[in-house]
Amino acid sequence: MLQRIQTVFLLLVVLLMLLTLIFPMWVYHAPDSDKGIMLTAFYLVTNNGLEQASKEYFPYILIGCFAILSVIIGIIEISRFKNRLLQIKLSALNSLLIFCTLGLSFWLGKGVMESEQIQNSWTYGIGSFLPVGAMLFNVLANRFIRKDERLVRSVDRIR
Repeated sequence: MLQRIQTVFLLLVVLLMLLTLIFPMWVYHAPDSDKGIMLTAFYLVTNNGLEQASKEYFPYILIGCFAILSVIIGIIEISRFKNRLLQIKLSALNSLLIFCTLGLSFWLGKGVMESEQIQNSWTYGIGSFLPVGAMLFNVLANRFIRKDERLVRSVDRIR
């Protein structure tokens, strides 16, 4: 199981999506004050200097839900190494979940910028770009799973 390259790629997908849950998606620091806003996979933190930071969970928790579902599907996909057709289907589902995580992080970050009227001094965090790497590794894993399936079918034809 671990000697197959697609298993390594799937482990990297799981790892990157777990890291997406930790790192911030979007960060803003006001240059002239202590105001700061940070979007993570589960909530939006607003800090207005002297006041205590406020956390807003909905709809930002959807990013975390999609990332967690992607991790679960990735683990299931690794454990189903004998059923390559199921792995291909799970890989397609995982690609959809990763795309939803990526799309929501950028869309909600843009929504925060519009609602707070922020023009500059903001950055996308590393958490926004980790799903891109996960998508790449998921596509590579799917490619090697398909390659194994073609090899098995060609051997069946020879018999």
